[in-house]
Amino acid sequence: MRTERLLLALGCAAVVTGCVSPVERATPAAQAISPAGLESARALAGSPGGEWPSQRWWTAFGDTQLDRLVEEALAGHPTLGSARARLAQASALVEAAIASSTPGVTGGLDVTRQRFSVSGTVPPPVAGTTRTTARLALDFAYELDYAGRNDAAIAAARASEFAAAADAQAARLTLASAVARAYFQLQSLFALQSITARELEQATRRIDLTRQRVVAGLESETGLSRAESVPPELRASRAQVDAAIALARNQLAALSGNGPDRGLKIEPVVSHLAGQGVAALPAMLPLDLLGRRPDLVAARRRAESASREIEVARLRFLPNINLVAFVGVAALGLDRLFAAGSAIGGVGPAIRLPIFSAGGLQASFRGRQADYDLAVERYNELLLDAVRDVADQVHTRRAQEVEQAERSNAYVALDRTHRLVLDRYRAGLANYLDVLDAEAPLFGLQRAETDLRTRALQAEVSLYRALGGGYEDGRPASR
Repeated sequence: MRTERLLLALGCAAVVTGCVSPVERATPAAQAISPAGLESARALAGSPGGEWPSQRWWTAFGDTQLDRLVEEALAGHPTLGSARARLAQASALVEAAIASSTPGVTGGLDVTRQRFSVSGTVPPPVAGTTRTTARLALDFAYELDYAGRNDAAIAAARASEFAAAADAQAARLTLASAVARAYFQLQSLFALQSITARELEQATRRIDLTRQRVVAGLESETGLSRAESVPPELRASRAQVDAAIALARNQLAALSGNGPDRGLKIEPVVSHLAGQGVAALPAMLPLDLLGRRPDLVAARRRAESASREIEVARLRFLPNINLVAFVGVAALGLDRLFAAGSAIGGVGPAIRLPIFSAGGLQASFRGRQADYDLAVERYNELLLDAVRDVADQVHTRRAQEVEQAERSNAYVALDRTHRLVLDRYRAGLANYLDVLDAEAPLFGLQRAETDLRTRALQAEVSLYRALGGGYEDGRPASR
């Protein structure tokens, strides 16, 4: 009869529970954009034979000094330490989710000194006395995951862990890119410092020659005054460049996780601004984009985690069934705790039914749906930005190739003019001031060339970053 009553009660509860179900969506769920559906193939077409960047893409520049700076940054910058800590947190949550799905065993010793009521349920002679009760037992508990809620929670935690791992790689990529860009900017300043020094040397020679011509009556004081006005301007420009070099050194030292003295050890490397070529672009950029950018991988994994959390919230509407058991000893009085007959034990189900908590469950379910929509829309936003980013870098490189060709033509023409005037001077048909006048435009073109090469190198760094820096989605490094 008792069994029949228990089954009847459980049946009634199940009927009531059946009325508690997840609410339907008022609006359609967010849909992730497929990169293959974006009209971008021609805009992002690369060069035949190009390869995706390796994970140590900065070594492609062939500069050991740059390699050391990037490696120092990746080894000791606080930004990466924070990313690693977040990954460790996500890994711990995975372990906690796994642990919650396994049987739990706890051992306990309870010793209580209490007075038993005369009017209570304990009969004489214990009633009305003060005694010590003791219980030493092992308690077992296991949640029967018949609907897969624990599995969904573990999958959500794992997806979050993968997202944290991708975030850590995104931080590495951002930091390495910042170091490389700052390094090439410093090398550009070194080059400008050298050009300014040569300009100042030329201006000094011009003053000497003009002064000689004034003494000989071949030049007016106006010409000398004009020549003397140039060095102060060049010295002021040199001071600006020197200050910019000091700031760039400090920036690189900080990016590499060191003090300012580290920046003082960076030496000029002229090969970077000597017209070297840049790497070829890989063909078919957009199709593999998702697997190559850690920020997109992280966004996709978060959307996956949010999807799993919806399933967890949905399964909370179902009954929770736990199997519980205990075994041990219990006695009235510590001296009898291990006496014969003190053994205790029991086993049975524990069922929890969400009968009057439908409002809270439905609110939680709607919240998880909104979290998923936000994650998907964030992924879509990042995808569009990633495709635009790569397209920008491709177009920038194409424009720089045209600019480089035209500036090279201009430099060839000016250099030819300079050599012709120099030949006339050597033949006695021109004075050396004519040579200096022909040489002066070359300095301006060298400045422009330095700026162009710097922008080209920085654009290549940006392209490596836009392509994901060789990242491949995989198991987090901490596991």
